[in-house]
Amino acid sequence: MNIWEALILGIVQGLTEFLPVSSSGHLVLLQKIFGITAPVIIFDTAVHAGTLVAVIVVLRQDIWNILRRIIQPLTLYVIVATIPAVIAALLFKDRIEEAFFSGAFLGFAFLSTSLMLIISEKLKQGFEKPGGFPSKLDRPFTAKTQNEMNWLDALVIGILQAIAIIPGISRSGATISGALSRRLDRDFAARFSFLLSIPAILGALVLQVKDLAGAANQETAMGGIGLLPILIGVLSASITGFLSIRLTLKIVKERSLLGFALYTGILGILVLIDKFGTHFFFI
Repeated sequence: MNIWEALILGIVQGLTEFLPVSSSGHLVLLQKIFGITAPVIIFDTAVHAGTLVAVIVVLRQDIWNILRRIIQPLTLYVIVATIPAVIAALLFKDRIEEAFFSGAFLGFAFLSTSLMLIISEKLKQGFEKPGGFPSKLDRPFTAKTQNEMNWLDALVIGILQAIAIIPGISRSGATISGALSRRLDRDFAARFSFLLSIPAILGALVLQVKDLAGAANQETAMGGIGLLPILIGVLSASITGFLSIRLTLKIVKERSLLGFALYTGILGILVLIDKFGTHFFFI
């Protein structure tokens, strides 16, 4: 991996980690395009650390509010929403890694992200539409605030986050969609999704460090990558991650997610066309 490849991979990791388009799916595509086949454990670990820094900086006030009063409902909801992903990672990690570079698997996963975003927006529109569902509501729709959230909301969001362990299914897209489908306020839905990214990224880092420690030798762990490309990847992932979080918060609060659904839908179709037809990147 050269400096330019590291820069591009870092930028893409930072942007797509928080936009509802799947960072893992995009990194698989780029590695196919660049022809990177060697293990890049340390680089992957480093850029994940970069995105972790970004989310901590943006949500520092939310994090501080939790830390200064640990025993509160929001802490419980973060834990409840994290448990399904932990279970899924422990049970299916090896199988997920086997399917990681499958074009068919990736294409259908991108399409699943698209479908998930469409359904969440349609549900949200149905809630907000006068006379829409649920029919028993004869009063104007009001979104649920953080104080009105319950453990079932957290569990639904957590189950969707667990599903998003599959490459090509966006973690942020799944969790935001789950929050919107539970009628949570759009701004809080995005913030809760990004709060959940902290234990998710930390968990990924722990697993990657374990793999790093178990690598046969240092050369295998480094994947032939020098220190400078790693530093460039971390810096670019941190900067673009920061911008991506701010952008996603604004879009989720003020606009629809259907644009992202269109993008991931087209991307999924193109991957499937290549897998079953053109074979430029996927055999």
